[in-house]
Amino acid sequence: MPMMTQIPTEAKIVLTGGKDFWHTHAVEEAGLPQVVLTDGPHGVRLQDGEAAELGLRQAIPATCFPPAVALASSWDPALVEQVGQALGEECQALGVGILLGPGMNIKRSPLCGRNFEYFSEDPLLSGAMAAGMIEGVQSQGVGTSVKHFAANNQETDRQRRDSQIDERTLREIYLRGFGKAIRQAKPWTVMCSYNRLNGTYASENHWLLTDILRGEWGYEGFVMSDWGAVHDRVTSLIAGLDLEMPVNDDHERATTRALAAGAIDPEVIDQAYARIEAVLRKVVDGSRGADDGAGFDVIAHHDLARQVAEQSIVLLTNDGVLPLERDVKVGVIGEFARTPRYQGAGSSRVNPTRLDNALASIEAIVGHEVPFAPGFITATGQTLPPDAHDQAVALASEVEVAVVFLGLGEDHESEGFDRTTMDLPSEQLALVDDILAVNRNVVVVLANGAAVLLPFGDRVRAVVEGWLPGQAGGAALAKVVYGLVNPSGKLAETIPLRLQDVPSHVHFPGDRTGVRYGEGLFAGYRGYDATQTPVAFPFGHGLSYTSFAYSGLTVTPVAGRSSGESTVEAELVPPPTTAMNITVTVTNTGQRAGAEVVQVYVGLPASKVVRVPRELKGFAKVVLEPGQSVPVEITVSAEDLAYWSVAEQSWLVEGGEYVVMVGSSSRDLRLSQTVSLSGDEPWRPLTMESTLGEAMANPVFAQAVAQAQGGVFGEVGADSETVRMMIDSPLSVIAGFSSLGAQIQGLLDQVNATGGRPGPR
Repeated sequence: MPMMTQIPTEAKIVLTGGKDFWHTHAVEEAGLPQVVLTDGPHGVRLQDGEAAELGLRQAIPATCFPPAVALASSWDPALVEQVGQALGEECQALGVGILLGPGMNIKRSPLCGRNFEYFSEDPLLSGAMAAGMIEGVQSQGVGTSVKHFAANNQETDRQRRDSQIDERTLREIYLRGFGKAIRQAKPWTVMCSYNRLNGTYASENHWLLTDILRGEWGYEGFVMSDWGAVHDRVTSLIAGLDLEMPVNDDHERATTRALAAGAIDPEVIDQAYARIEAVLRKVVDGSRGADDGAGFDVIAHHDLARQVAEQSIVLLTNDGVLPLERDVKVGVIGEFARTPRYQGAGSSRVNPTRLDNALASIEAIVGHEVPFAPGFITATGQTLPPDAHDQAVALASEVEVAVVFLGLGEDHESEGFDRTTMDLPSEQLALVDDILAVNRNVVVVLANGAAVLLPFGDRVRAVVEGWLPGQAGGAALAKVVYGLVNPSGKLAETIPLRLQDVPSHVHFPGDRTGVRYGEGLFAGYRGYDATQTPVAFPFGHGLSYTSFAYSGLTVTPVAGRSSGESTVEAELVPPPTTAMNITVTVTNTGQRAGAEVVQVYVGLPASKVVRVPRELKGFAKVVLEPGQSVPVEITVSAEDLAYWSVAEQSWLVEGGEYVVMVGSSSRDLRLSQTVSLSGDEPWRPLTMESTLGEAMANPVFAQAVAQAQGGVFGEVGADSETVRMMIDSPLSVIAGFSSLGAQIQGLLDQVNATGGRPGPR
């Protein structure tokens, strides 16, 4: 292998841009062939034919697994890892070196048109799911590209809009999941997003691509652009981008001119080249060859897609009508049952190897033909009889149970545009109303890539959230409805009662000046819980055909420090408690085997910083037979408990009384326990700009005030009303009211000499 110094500079510059839309350049001098990059993330979308164009035309058949919107509802990273392994096998069979995914941007608004490609409104869940996917794909010698980094939370004006986010919110909500997935799973590549972040394009953002990604997270792979996200390759390379996709000859020539003019350091080119070459060699070393005839197991992968869909379906409501018995006279209504909506629209569209539909799958289960009425149009170009609505209502009046398939077509949600409403199409809502007028036994099955409003939710007997369930989703839905599978999916996003209740609603999607993330830390369930806003279905919710009881909660503090830099004194003994181990016993109290997702939420009511009431800090999925009890152990790390201190520019665990809540959703919390953590916040010396309240929190200062006689301090020590009035006043202001400046400074010197602790240091 030739040394990098022997590679011509021209070849290094060439490798920092694509050869075409889907290939990297070959470097003959390094013995490096071209490598195929292609769209994921829930299937391999390898374009059929010439790769020199962007078109979303027919792709080579591959397994269409459930997209992230469904995968996340499984709350099972190990299951997602199995999907990743299968995707890696298909990439190998099709000659793909890097799969563009997973997508893991936070679902800030249910209106985002690309939410079907993203996991959750919570960074902990998003990070865990993405890590599983990355590890699965890369175990097969194929690279991943975690995307879109960062703060790409809408499609409206996505290539220009400025995401304006304060640093703490950015780190705790929008970067935290990326950091977790990148540090744990080490994706070979990261894809930067189109948008600006606080005024700077992501592709040109040195703080994002170098300081955070490489400096703080230790990332060693290469950074590529989203397709067309680079505006100036020279500026992007200096910022930390390595590969511009797709081909852009003008940018390549501009980079050559900049190098000749001294506008870019040759070391920057060398560094980008080295990162790209290192990853591409991993691809080459891991390649098993697309033409070896091995292919992939189409049937096994279809079966896996069905099993994953089964675990991802969420039973939202059920009054006992489900599961259906096979001898119940059922009518199926809704074109989605016959012509399924099973994946999102846009660059991730997969050409499935086969496709199940729910109608045929129901008929296979009951053993005979089931009466069906399409009811409404689901896609542009579709035609139905003028009386299709009336036919559906008539069918509903003739059966015992009407199973109605509703949802959103590709006209309503897709990459490239955001929704303007959370409503289902009006013709579908009208049909449900008319069906309920003739039959109260209605089961609704949904097909949608993001949350929709459910005004009929309390009037139908059951609602099954199928999301977009992949190519085998029809069979999975039928098995859940008839009880061949016990549903265990849990919501990875809140379903509100009104669009106006969404915490980001008044700021989304912004305007030409940018989009302000004005809700701050209060995205998703955090915001609903902080304002105690009623919701249709809370984050983490999902019913089962069995029931579960929780008992025996124990929470044990653990010594250690958070992962960020801290100025806590090294000689502190014992070390601070900054993490916790949680154990709870879960019992299946029903008559069916089933799976439960145990969720741990943590709050700090007396926090000194702005906090949400509770945040997801751990989870585990367990499968139980009827009557079986199992202990579930979950560790909440210091890293996950830490908040970002803007003042200290560090991750810190605040000391205090933490409330640990365990249950089945964010609003179905069965057990709780309070535990004291000492935290690892550094002690900050008191100054004349410290407030009276901050000073009184120090025992040495408080004791001196309590013993003071006369003057302002005498009043403070004796009069609680005075304390309340002056508690937020800086000591310099209090000194200005009297002649106590020297006395106060002397007391501060005394306190600071103790290191903030009573007694000798």
